[in-house]
Amino acid sequence: MSGDGEVSEETSPTDDELLEAAAGAEQGFEEADPTGEIDVAVLVAERDEFRDTMLRVKAEFDNYRKRVAREQEELRERANENLAEKLLVVLDACEAAIGHGSTDVEPIAKMLSDLLGNEGLVRLTPADEPFDPNQHDAVMHEEGDGGEPIVIETLRTGYQWKSRVLRPAMVKVKG
Repeated sequence: MSGDGEVSEETSPTDDELLEAAAGAEQGFEEADPTGEIDVAVLVAERDEFRDTMLRVKAEFDNYRKRVAREQEELRERANENLAEKLLVVLDACEAAIGHGSTDVEPIAKMLSDLLGNEGLVRLTPADEPFDPNQHDAVMHEEGDGGEPIVIETLRTGYQWKSRVLRPAMVKVKG
């Protein structure tokens, strides 16, 4: 304001601001009934609306919490699976040492194998089983009677973590 009682252009509200202020006043509290009575039906409807909103938000939060817990469990399983996959190199080295006659490695190999086995690691040594391309990698083939291919030798042990194949068994097939 200037000293003579006029409103300067810098501080005077614009038409848009006046319209927004009027709209805000319309959205505010409704005036009370002139008789002073409260409309119970309006209050019940408003209460029901708030209750429905609260129940919806609660259900959404419960779903969110369950989804996050499920995702965390899946992440934990993947981390365990990755660790087991990295330890396969150690199991292969132990298996190779035992194959070359080193008996000092057997207790360590057994402990590691048992530990991982208790967590879900399964060895795939499919000798004399039907060939399954999902679990076996055929690197050698021997002619047979033309029937269903059968694994006759396991060249490298395969491993499965719970229900997922980490590494297929390298096999020789007859068929």
